[in-house]
Amino acid sequence: MSVSVLWGLFISAFVAASIFPAQSELFLAGAMAKDYAPLWAMIAAASLGNTLGSATNWLLGRFFIHYQDRSWFPIKRNNLARAEAWYGKYGRWSLLLSWMPVVGDPITLVAGILREPFPSFIAIVAVAKTLRYIVVALITLQFT
Repeated sequence: MSVSVLWGLFISAFVAASIFPAQSELFLAGAMAKDYAPLWAMIAAASLGNTLGSATNWLLGRFFIHYQDRSWFPIKRNNLARAEAWYGKYGRWSLLLSWMPVVGDPITLVAGILREPFPSFIAIVAVAKTLRYIVVALITLQFT
């Protein structure tokens, strides 16, 4: 088993869950094709990294919102209001979409801003992220 590949999966998945663009699914598929580690370990490393990356977004939202009145604050007030209204309408279950590109990361940030309790946040996000990597693994198995 290649521990460095598992760390690579963890880091790429962590970065992919942040505001930085990254593709952890391709890393997982490549590692699976080379059979670097047991499948369960690769899915676990990617899921854990991606979940903790989303937790970082939650923390940023939770504590960064205190600076919303500053001119350098990156989120416009009307965008924040729209996100808050959307999250208010669909609630914590919208976190099941945290795996999606483009919308997933902002959902996790807004959950922090709106003070979603961390235990429910982490449980729902972990399920969504893990299911995504399981689906990626199943699709990859069809081609390897």
